Amino acid sequence: MRTIRLEGNRRLTAADLRRSGALPREVTEAATAIVEDVRARGDKAVREYCMRFDGACPDSFRVPTRIVEGALEMVDPSFLEALEHAHAQIRDFHSREVEQSWFTTRSDGTILGVKVSPVPSAAVYVPGGRAQYPSTVLMDTVPAKVAGVPRVVMVTPPQRDGSLSAYTLAAAAVAGVDEVYAVGGAQAIGAVAYGTESIPAVSKIVGPGNAYVAAAKRYVSGDVGIDMVAGPSEVCVLADSSADPAVVAADLMAQAEHDPMATCYLVTCEEELSLRVLAAVEALVGQSPREDITRASLNNNGVVVIASTLAAAIDAVNVIAPEHLELHCEDAFELVGSIQNAGAIFVGPWSSEPLGDYVAGPNHTLPTGGTATFSNPLGVYDFLKRSSVISYSAAGLAADGPAVQTLAQAEGLWAHALSVGMRRKLLSEGGETFADPLAACEDAFACAWPNTLKEPGVPKLDGEI
Repeated sequence: MRTIRLEGNRRLTAADLRRSGALPREVTEAATAIVEDVRARGDKAVREYCMRFDGACPDSFRVPTRIVEGALEMVDPSFLEALEHAHAQIRDFHSREVEQSWFTTRSDGTILGVKVSPVPSAAVYVPGGRAQYPSTVLMDTVPAKVAGVPRVVMVTPPQRDGSLSAYTLAAAAVAGVDEVYAVGGAQAIGAVAYGTESIPAVSKIVGPGNAYVAAAKRYVSGDVGIDMVAGPSEVCVLADSSADPAVVAADLMAQAEHDPMATCYLVTCEEELSLRVLAAVEALVGQSPREDITRASLNNNGVVVIASTLAAAIDAVNVIAPEHLELHCEDAFELVGSIQNAGAIFVGPWSSEPLGDYVAGPNHTLPTGGTATFSNPLGVYDFLKRSSVISYSAAGLAADGPAVQTLAQAEGLWAHALSVGMRRKLLSEGGETFADPLAACEDAFACAWPNTLKEPGVPKLDGEI
């Protein structure tokens, strides 16, 4: 792991992190080409890409319900019990995020409000490459179901022998996924974004994937909704002398084993602690069945930040803006208020990050790559849309109309002002409709812009000639 020392008044900067940032151009171009091909040729293109990249393509992309539900009988009962336990706690947490429509009435009778509705359909992408992620099925499906999305589909790639993970399908059955399609990669994103002969399009796409999946999601964003463009997994551990080095080492490795590109940060004021953590990592990593992945992540992307003060350490954490943040500190809860940027915060020595991955309840689909500075964990709100409701009374129109006309006149939008002016004119005549509509259209210019605005001054920038 690379070490950065923040001596004196030095602050951690974005340049210190060496984040790669945007997706490589060649990945973006390849994903774009795949999506456009699927958009143009539908199922035929999807089949070709499935065979090229996955080495398998089923006769029908749709996985029969009997196979999805049959997976419940294929898994160990203890796994199914754990799955149902996690499902219950994830659902309980997300049920607290549900938003209600609301309305308010002004004294003049004008009614304003917000109507909250679920999106009509959503697709959950579940990876099927290096590992299987039934936890992702729960995390991405449950908030959609709690939001009331009527159609939730799952897309996941088959293995080269054409099989699917019983764990993943069992999770789909427990979570209540409505449709499952055995297709993955950028071609799956193109299919659910634009629809094919056998895969109907959706309104929103969520879930993690490889760089090509992420690039495809970014490309289709705007035509459909997406949750985020997720990068490799991250963890940041803020630790003081009270932290146990072996526990911290295990926590760093828990993220490193995801992907060689995963990033692990240890931030501390105790250099001696960092050395003991690194020694514990070395003692543990050789015992891991995912040793190669874990070592690659820690060696290439691991960072130790040695700060001179706790304030400098917290500042460094906020610059990192990690996906997962663990606070291995005395009085850890007192530090939470100082944390501005983190996807999920795990407080205290007993709050293992994998608890959040699986059963705690809060979502594990989190912003990565520093995007926690402006993004949120996946939640029910991602599957809801809001419609403003505006119902003016005659008194409300009379009160607000003049201001609308003045602002519209300043913007040069005559018909905007006329729309209000005609109503004010009708109101002044005391009727609900004009007796003679054509006569009402006379002198419309003055009706729209009854006043003359003084010409504004001309602001000039310093030094401008």
